[in-house]
Amino acid sequence: MDDFVSLLEKEVNFKPFGTLLHTYSVHNVEAGEDITYQIYKADMTCPGFRDYHERLQTFLMWFIETASFIDVDDERWNYFLVFEKYNKDGATLFATVGYMTVYNYYVYPDKTRPRVSQMLILPPFQGEGHGAQLLETVHRYYMSSPTVLDITAEDPSENYVKLRDFVLVKLCQNLPCFSPEKLMQGFSQEMVTEAQQKLKINKQHTRRVYEILRLRATDMGDTEQSRSYRLDVKRRLIGPYKKKQRELAKMRRCLRPEELTNQLNQIDLNMQHEQLEESFQQLVSDYRRVLERLAQA
Repeated sequence: MDDFVSLLEKEVNFKPFGTLLHTYSVHNVEAGEDITYQIYKADMTCPGFRDYHERLQTFLMWFIETASFIDVDDERWNYFLVFEKYNKDGATLFATVGYMTVYNYYVYPDKTRPRVSQMLILPPFQGEGHGAQLLETVHRYYMSSPTVLDITAEDPSENYVKLRDFVLVKLCQNLPCFSPEKLMQGFSQEMVTEAQQKLKINKQHTRRVYEILRLRATDMGDTEQSRSYRLDVKRRLIGPYKKKQRELAKMRRCLRPEELTNQLNQIDLNMQHEQLEESFQQLVSDYRRVLERLAQA
């Protein structure tokens, strides 16, 4: 595979496609030096990009189970590419690191909603922070557009959600509405509005950002602060359980006694409380990992 990657574009005359959006460096311990990486935005009007993308997207089938090819003739697709930039024998060369495809959905009457469709960092480069660099760069690109409503993702994986949590918290943490004082007052419409207008983040994602940043602002060793945080998060998590309770209330009015008994046997309230607590503990564990990574960034 490494040989195939090297054959993609490691020729002296290869140059990245599209417009340069971001340059960053990662320290390589083995090499003892900083390595430069660049992120570009391209589209099918770039000469040679169609053939390059046709070869590149085959990697999706190898590494992503649910991957599928996209309609490259649809002009609503945007392509974001990550390259390693390095020197060899006096020449500047580029190696493919990964890429992302984003589809721009129309939102009535005059907005668009970019949706991340595919994202892949090739295995030799995974674990070096390129995914976070790519996702943050894409967010910053769309943030500058007045026609963009918010940015979403299509069927995000668990790893993508964790990556998105980190990137969005990093972007939001310095907004005035997420000050420690306001975080302790609870989730607010001000947070929703500011995150959407300034960073193109929707309400659902803003809520997760709030919960992560409030965890950082909360002294979990303080009984009252810990209890307040736990209840605040559980009020959101309990939504599906309340839906079951509403359905149960309808059953009481509509079902015969023996039918109702069968349904009640399937609804174990103690089990629901246990599941709610497990969900909360797992969420806090995930949030702590985001905060740990943020502290190291």
